[in-house]
Amino acid sequence: MVEVTVTPQSSLADRPVQIRVRGLSPSQLVTLRAWLKDEQGECFQSRAFFRADGAGEVDPGLHAALGGSYSGVWPMGLFWFLQPDTLFRRLVKRDVAGSPFRVRLEVFDGLCLGTDPREQPLGSCEAERWYVGPGVQRVPIREGRVRGALFLPP
Repeated sequence: MVEVTVTPQSSLADRPVQIRVRGLSPSQLVTLRAWLKDEQGECFQSRAFFRADGAGEVDPGLHAALGGSYSGVWPMGLFWFLQPDTLFRRLVKRDVAGSPFRVRLEVFDGLCLGTDPREQPLGSCEAERWYVGPGVQRVPIREGRVRGALFLPP
């Protein structure tokens, strides 16, 4: 059974996480895909191709991506290289305090270039990426022509 994990499962957006895939065959070629839908329902995704090590594991922090959205060793590459399905869209989080981005991580057998809904992942998990920590208070600022937000720690 193939298992995809992200540790920690819930974290602040600027904090690194560790992604791991276990239960693969040694030297198996797989596609690791990350995707999310933003607040407007727009899909953003990235993918990277990996060859499992001798223990049947993939760790983007140790193993180099062979291609896809990036190549080489990038521990956070799947998050950093998220691209919109629709051209000229930007990934922006408007409700920073109320909800996280929920990033779905999936692993597919072989090289998976498309998003065919009939293709079933070998394994998947979900990561929450928050933009405001617990207990942080957001205070809107409007003074003359100045607009902004003050974030106060708990």
